[in-house]
Amino acid sequence: MAKILLVDDDPDFVDATKLILEKSGHKISVANNGKDGWDKAQKENPDLLLVDVMMESPDAGFQLVYKLKNDPKLKNKPVLLLTAVGKVTGFKFDKQKDQDFMPVTEYLEKPIKPEVLLDKISKALGK
Repeated sequence: MAKILLVDDDPDFVDATKLILEKSGHKISVANNGKDGWDKAQKENPDLLLVDVMMESPDAGFQLVYKLKNDPKLKNKPVLLLTAVGKVTGFKFDKQKDQDFMPVTEYLEKPIKPEVLLDKISKALGK
């Protein structure tokens, strides 16, 4: 299965998501903030990244995705942006409208059902 880098600062979400993904056969690496996420992405070259938006700053996930998409080695990696920003701010992401602003494979609103997450990962990996 895939090497997935999960970048999120919520330990409960990380533990639950890691368990679900590992049970599905994926190899999971975790980073708890944007800087560590960047370092691990560079070092580990994951097949896919799951990135939270609001971590050490309200836009840390956006900053990380921007760096990833401007890196020659990582720019084509699928990125699923996980966010609860809609619940906090009322802002809703739309993949079609927001693709120029934040070119990610998928926007996923937290909380997300395990079967939906697994389906989105499979689609992002082309399976």
